[in-house]
Amino acid sequence: MKYDHKVIEARWQQFWREHKTFEAKNPGTEGADKPKYYVLDMFPYPSGAGLHVGHPLGYIASDIYARYKRHRGFNVLHPMGYDSFGLPAEQYAIQTGQHPAITTETNIARYREQLDKIGFSFDWSREVRTSDPAYYKWTQWIFTRLFRSWYNNDTDKAEDIRTLILKFEKDGNTGVNAVCDSDTSSFTAAEWNAFTDEEQQHILLKYRLTYLAETEVNWCPALGTVLANDEIVNGVSERGGHPVIRKKMTQWSMRITAYAQRLLDGLDRLDWPQPLKDAQTNWIGRSEGAEVTFKVKGSDAEIPVFTTRPDTIFGVSFMTLAPEHDLVSLITTPEQQQEVDAYIEATAKRSERDRMSDVKTISGVFTGAYAEHPFSGQPIPVWIGDYVLAGYGTGAVMAVPCGDQRDYDFAKHFGIPIPNIFEHADISEKAHSEKQGTVIANSDFLSGLSYEDATQEAIRKLEAIGAGKGRINYRLRDAVFSRQRYWGEPFPVYYVNGLPQMIGKEHLPVRLPEVEKYLPTETGEPPLGNAKTWAWDTENHKVVGNERIDHKTVFPLELNTMPGWAGSSWYFNRYMDAHNQSETASPEALQYWQDVDLYIGGSEHATGHLLYSRFWQKFQYDMKLVPVDEFAKKLINQGMILGTSAFVYRVKGTNTLVSANKKEGLETEPIHADVSFVNASDELDVDAFKNWRPEFKDAEFVLEDGRYIVGREVEKMSKSKYNVVNPDDICEQYGADTLRLYEMFLGPIDQAKPWNTAGITGVHGFLKKLWKLYHSPLEGGQGGDFYVSDAPASAESLKTLHKTIKKVIEDIENFSFNTSVSSFMIAVNELSAQQCHSREILEPLVVIIAPYAPHIAEELWHKLGHHESVTFATFPEFEAKYLVESSKEYPVSFNGKMRFKLELPMDMSKEDMEKVVMAHEKTQEQLQGRTPKKIIIVPGKIINIVG
Repeated sequence: MKYDHKVIEARWQQFWREHKTFEAKNPGTEGADKPKYYVLDMFPYPSGAGLHVGHPLGYIASDIYARYKRHRGFNVLHPMGYDSFGLPAEQYAIQTGQHPAITTETNIARYREQLDKIGFSFDWSREVRTSDPAYYKWTQWIFTRLFRSWYNNDTDKAEDIRTLILKFEKDGNTGVNAVCDSDTSSFTAAEWNAFTDEEQQHILLKYRLTYLAETEVNWCPALGTVLANDEIVNGVSERGGHPVIRKKMTQWSMRITAYAQRLLDGLDRLDWPQPLKDAQTNWIGRSEGAEVTFKVKGSDAEIPVFTTRPDTIFGVSFMTLAPEHDLVSLITTPEQQQEVDAYIEATAKRSERDRMSDVKTISGVFTGAYAEHPFSGQPIPVWIGDYVLAGYGTGAVMAVPCGDQRDYDFAKHFGIPIPNIFEHADISEKAHSEKQGTVIANSDFLSGLSYEDATQEAIRKLEAIGAGKGRINYRLRDAVFSRQRYWGEPFPVYYVNGLPQMIGKEHLPVRLPEVEKYLPTETGEPPLGNAKTWAWDTENHKVVGNERIDHKTVFPLELNTMPGWAGSSWYFNRYMDAHNQSETASPEALQYWQDVDLYIGGSEHATGHLLYSRFWQKFQYDMKLVPVDEFAKKLINQGMILGTSAFVYRVKGTNTLVSANKKEGLETEPIHADVSFVNASDELDVDAFKNWRPEFKDAEFVLEDGRYIVGREVEKMSKSKYNVVNPDDICEQYGADTLRLYEMFLGPIDQAKPWNTAGITGVHGFLKKLWKLYHSPLEGGQGGDFYVSDAPASAESLKTLHKTIKKVIEDIENFSFNTSVSSFMIAVNELSAQQCHSREILEPLVVIIAPYAPHIAEELWHKLGHHESVTFATFPEFEAKYLVESSKEYPVSFNGKMRFKLELPMDMSKEDMEKVVMAHEKTQEQLQGRTPKKIIIVPGKIINIVG
């Protein structure tokens, strides 16, 4: 019987479906008495392109670990779902008019088909989709809980907004230590109680954890939506490469800044890759210093700045505001207005990321205004410059050119004075940015002090005169939560007199309405503005037609939708109790599963999904909705599988394509060719290429030896580079088990590695050899009848088995899956050479291979006489006794040269070893009657006779 992967894999995939083999057990059901283990992959966005072989890498690794933990007696939760809201489906809808739900459903069906072919042990009974109203009902509900919460700095956690209102009613806000907007005014209890309801609502928006505010955003006109920083690459949108500008808009925001310190502190408790933790640490950007207030001369305006160097305050020679700063329009003089307006317009076309990374371009404009130094009273010119960002700190800097290189370059460029306030520092060529060992000079009461002492003294004096105070600042900014898109979670929000009101839990979900067009309206409203039925009837608690708005019982609904990260910020908790209709998950399920034990996904999510998810988890923990404040104990970032691209070379200015080795001395440009047109010898199918690229149908092809040889380059596997390999093709030709083993065999899970389809045949050959081990010999075949003996195993085979068990356990627990595959190959080669047919060896061998190659393992397990899936077989234990050698073959040397070998018992004494060696005929032959000068014997290592 030959190894037929198609028949075997189809049979066992059907068996797993019918028997619900991988369904995890929740508390109160049979099987939930086992210890839990939760393995999770970052769920995919289902694109129309489907999976290529790079996508399943992390899934295979997590599946191996999940299967291993089942063998170890754990109740394993290993779910899968889809991050199914998003811009690509909406863009497709705009182009074709097809509803995003239809394309999303089609894409999900394609993904599911591909994932099932690879044999993953997912618990599909718990599948979640972020675009499913039964799911986003709870995303909407969490949003309302955020809206109804504030952050109490005294208790260092979020609390219900009603506790804040009680404080206001009793004492006003002067004694409240809360995270709130910087422009929040003070009021007494009497004033609060005298405020109208609308006035109170306006004030509460300054404290809520999700709030409406006018915010500087990344606006992409071509896509008609706001983009997050991580959705912009090199100043253009990641999706489509469209220009992005800065624009002020009224947006929903999340007060993630309230959790900045807790997000930092929590990293110490997480077993996550250090580079990822460093990325979050840098993104949060904690810094200590002082907030200093500069008064604007001839105006009531004040400019607050945050500085980490208050010790340098006497070195300030100008100030720089972000072009978007609110004060710019107030303080700019008429003479400078035109120049300032032009500069602001130009800056709006550059993304924040561009402005932060561009250290070469120096640009700015003088506002015509002057600030007053808080100590000396000297006038300080106020400029605007795009190297200052409105959202970082206060959007203004006190420029100390002698101590900061960007300020130094700016001052040099515009001829602004650079006073030196550092003793013995040379600032003729560049700024002096060193802190340690620096002594302050030319700075009044700070002169002669060290950096540390001057910092403390400056803060003390600033506080004494009411011009500043010491504070901690974070680079992290509140997260913009609105998107001007259709295909996203609707907000559970309606508006009364322009103020947001939440729709109650009992009336959720608020479902997406039907729209005729997915583009913004002609008046610039988001796509939901096209909906004919999109207003909230407060009397009947339902969505009704827009024409019914009467501002008494029917009110307008929010037209924006939530961003892509909304649904992905809590999905890991939903898997714990995916069908619960009354809450996100039951307290019993949450208490049992707690958190994710192993999370696998890409490092590109470090400052997006992974940071937002930690924020939402900590908020839910504060609200006693979840039992732990970090959602994932251990995280592994899988590396990328790279594609080997193929290139043809066109001679510039012609329609001639020259073979790779013929382009020497010619000016050519490389053009990607689809790798499916290239064989293992790098030869291009010229006719197929011509039919694929009509512009080259009549091109001249310069060949070598009658063939067109392509160039090769390893780069990211991508549809746009035509270098993707479809896993379906691999599964069809070689089988899913081959694909799984090969992807692991390519290299360490966390490193990038190139795909080479040619190498897969060796892994497929290994599976054939494994199959043959369990079958009687058959001339020219892969094995005849199934044949396993009950005869005792040889010591040699037991040694092979147990060294493999030991290695595989170590590898899996250290996530070194690639070396396990090598161990399997070595073991099967050794057992084949030993002609091992013993059940004592071959049965446990099936179990240790099962996490990696589950289909062939199930087939062999069944043939071994078992009726239950191999999934639940106990993983074999390593027994060291089988690796203890009872004898050793010693090289016997004479004067350092090995002359013969002699096998001796390992427990033989040194004296007995010497007797046996000296009595051996080959020793006598070497000595020829001489008495040796010395006999060196180290038991277990060497025998050397010095003659």
